[in-house]
Amino acid sequence: MKRYFLLLLLAVFAAPISQAQSTCSTYYPLEDGASLQYTNYDRKGREDGQINYNVTNVETSGDNVSATMMMEMVDKKGNTYASDYEIACDGNVVKIDFKSLMNEQMLSQMGDVEMDISGTDVELPNSLSVGQELPDANMELKMKMGGAINMNTNVETINRKVEKQESVTTPAGTFDCYVIYSETKTKMMMANKTFPSRTWLAEGVGMVKQESYNKNGKLMGSMVLTQYSK
Repeated sequence: MKRYFLLLLLAVFAAPISQAQSTCSTYYPLEDGASLQYTNYDRKGREDGQINYNVTNVETSGDNVSATMMMEMVDKKGNTYASDYEIACDGNVVKIDFKSLMNEQMLSQMGDVEMDISGTDVELPNSLSVGQELPDANMELKMKMGGAINMNTNVETINRKVEKQESVTTPAGTFDCYVIYSETKTKMMMANKTFPSRTWLAEGVGMVKQESYNKNGKLMGSMVLTQYSK
C-alpha cells in the first residue's frame, strides 16, 4: 500500500494539469463531470493498469477557478487506490496542491501511518511556446509507519521545457500538442534516481500522452489517454 501511495504522488506530478474554459485557461476542460481515462504501459508495451480522473466541485470567481480532481489508480491485478487533490487557476497560472492528497480517504487506505507533506505546487502557465522554460516543483514526504519506522522521500520536477509542437494519435483521438520535457528526481532513504520524461499536452484536453525514460534515454513506460468526455 505504501508503494501505491508514492505512485499516486508521482501521478500528481505527472498529471494532466487542468484549466477551465474561461479567461483563466487554455488547457484541459475544468468542468463538472469531465472525465479522463489513461492506460499505463510498461517498457514492452504491455498494459500495466489505468488511472481515472474526474473533475468535481468547480467554483468560479472572476478570473479565478478552483476544483477537485478525483483520482483512481487501478493496477494490473485489479486493485484500486483512490484519492483527490485540489486545483486552482489564478489569472494566468494553474497550480496543483499536492498537499491536499493528505485527506481522510487516502489516510484510511494507509493504515497506521503518519505523514507530513511540504514543498512547492506544480504550475503550468496559460500560454506555451516552443523553447519556453517552466517552473520547477518539489515535494518532501515524511512518513512514520507503525510508530517506529521513518521514511523520507523527496520528489523534484526540474528542467521543464517546451521542446516542440507535434500531432499525436491515441485511442481517444488525434491531437495537436506541445511536447514538454522534464526530469523527476526521487530521493528515498539511500536511493537516488532521476527519470526523464516527455508529456504531450493539447489545448482543451490536457495531457494526452506521457513517456518516461531511464538515465540512458530508453523507454521505461508510458501513459496514454484512452477515453475522454466532458
